[in-house]
Amino acid sequence: MRIGEFSRRTGVSERLLRYYEEQGLLHPQRRSSGYREYREGDVAAVRQIRALLAAGLGTSLIAGVLPCMREDGDHLVPTCAEMLDDLHEARDRMTRAIDELRSSRDKLDAVIASAPLLAEVS
Repeated sequence: MRIGEFSRRTGVSERLLRYYEEQGLLHPQRRSSGYREYREGDVAAVRQIRALLAAGLGTSLIAGVLPCMREDGDHLVPTCAEMLDDLHEARDRMTRAIDELRSSRDKLDAVIASAPLLAEVS
């Protein structure tokens, strides 16, 4: 199928589909005219890409782990043991970012909590 139909089937814009291709996430065949030709399996690949993006992974990591994923209902299941280290590392980075945000929020809460004292001083 050509990119317009593929976009309608996946709900992903043509521009984003081209970006996925640039990032090595999709590999459509090319017709002699140069038009992209997507296969039925590419629809599932886009679902997996969207799920991994929603899970917070970047496109470079997704390019590496996508070949080792399969769908099991609503879940993705890793099929290559060697990619688990990459997934754990990505999760650890997220955890550190969450911890830093919580710390920042706590500091901001302390600043906000001190505001009523300013009203009494004025």
